[in-house]
Amino acid sequence: MTTDQIYSEIKRKGTMLCVGLDTDYQNIPESVKAGRSVPEAVLEFNKRIIDATAPHCVAFKPNLAFYECLGTDGLSVLEKTVEHIRLKYPGQFIIADAKRGDIGNTARMYAKSYFEAFDFDAVTLSPYMGRETVTPFLEYPGKFAIVVALSSNPTSADFQTAEKGGKPLYQAVMEKMMEISTPENMMFVIGATKADKLKEIRSFCPDNFFLVPGVGAQGGSAAEVIANGSNSKGGLLINSSRAILYASSGPDFAQAAAIAASAGSSWDSFRTERGIL
Repeated sequence: MTTDQIYSEIKRKGTMLCVGLDTDYQNIPESVKAGRSVPEAVLEFNKRIIDATAPHCVAFKPNLAFYECLGTDGLSVLEKTVEHIRLKYPGQFIIADAKRGDIGNTARMYAKSYFEAFDFDAVTLSPYMGRETVTPFLEYPGKFAIVVALSSNPTSADFQTAEKGGKPLYQAVMEKMMEISTPENMMFVIGATKADKLKEIRSFCPDNFFLVPGVGAQGGSAAEVIANGSNSKGGLLINSSRAILYASSGPDFAQAAAIAASAGSSWDSFRTERGIL
């Protein structure tokens, strides 16, 4: 998928929303669990959430930890979840939230896994071990590396905002990544709880998409993200997970998820902010 295709879907649907599929069996409604094994319940829940929210979002982001913890059954659920999206909603951008970061041939095998075996459009990556942790992911046309730059968790300050050569480390990371990539194969994770930094970050990174987690349960504001982090086209995928997945614990959970998804990350907010008619 190209950035133009993503922008086209954002405009067509009127949203920048990415739905995070951080599916925790403990939080699945009892109506879904009844008569099903753990993997079956997770898959059924995912399918119903996807069907309910697909009209209101442009991307889905399974967090791999929630599937890997179920062992081989979980990987099967992950594969079937991606297949369900591909079959029914081929215009959706699908992100593997893996935050992988390893060297050389290992990184190459990770890229092969997510882009070939599982058919994801993008993978989140930790760049701590240097550019070779990222470059194998840049070799796949139409695929994206999404590098964690400034995350939403409070302890990100332990490293990400430390000074390096007079700049915060996250800026040094982003500038190095921009040297080896293009906006057609590189995005960055910028946490919604760091909305005050977004305008500054846009000043040196004007063209890349930002994947912005932290809206909803973590307290981030979609309106602030759009006001501070958008570029001339938008350039944002605003993620919400728990606030959508668990909008209701009752049998109406899918309907509640659809309502929650339709309420956030609006393209109209961007149009208003930018004065676009």
